[in-house]
Amino acid sequence: MLRAAGLVKSYRAPSGAAIRVLAGAELTVKEGEFVVVAGPSGSGKSTLLNVIGLLEDADSGETWYGDERVSALGRNGQSRARARYVGFVFQSFLLLPSLTALDNVLLAARYAGRRGPAARRRALALLEELGVADRKDHFPPQLSGGEQQRVAYCRAVLNDPPLLLADEPTGNLDDANGAVILEGLRRRARAGAAVVVVSHRPEAATGATAVYRLRDGVLEA
Repeated sequence: MLRAAGLVKSYRAPSGAAIRVLAGAELTVKEGEFVVVAGPSGSGKSTLLNVIGLLEDADSGETWYGDERVSALGRNGQSRARARYVGFVFQSFLLLPSLTALDNVLLAARYAGRRGPAARRRALALLEELGVADRKDHFPPQLSGGEQQRVAYCRAVLNDPPLLLADEPTGNLDDANGAVILEGLRRRARAGAAVVVVSHRPEAATGATAVYRLRDGVLEA
């Protein structure tokens, strides 16, 4: 489902020096696999996820979703590929404060052009499954961190994406809420999605198909 080959990414420091974050990273994830990328903060885990999720361009290397080389697409093509293939779960939730919990979930359907009663029913069912249906009309500032992340998870999986990318999804949560999100991601893998989680928390690796460590810009098994 996902293949990343030879990913290289550098940033320019204020001093002008180039800081290489990815140095030929390689990753393959099949349908139904739950893959964890570990490493300390600052090791480049989020950059890796942003590159394979088409939120940032690599300096070189290729990213494939299935048989499609999505890294070669233009901006519009990459946006369409993200809508078709990818669901994101971010550490900072990234909910829109002006929208209710339900409307935040429904953003995923709008982005993919799937508005309508079916999307609303699906969103309500997911909120019920994650235990936050009674908060559907509340705005993000009225929700706890755990509730916000549950809503963000529902948004990520609303369209049943074949690829789920989670960036430190439990980083701002207590153990109980973190366990709910991790089990939800494992459940999606069991249902056939390819799931990639980057995390420095050891419990994220429980039940993983494979665990990699990002070291010096390269993924090591």
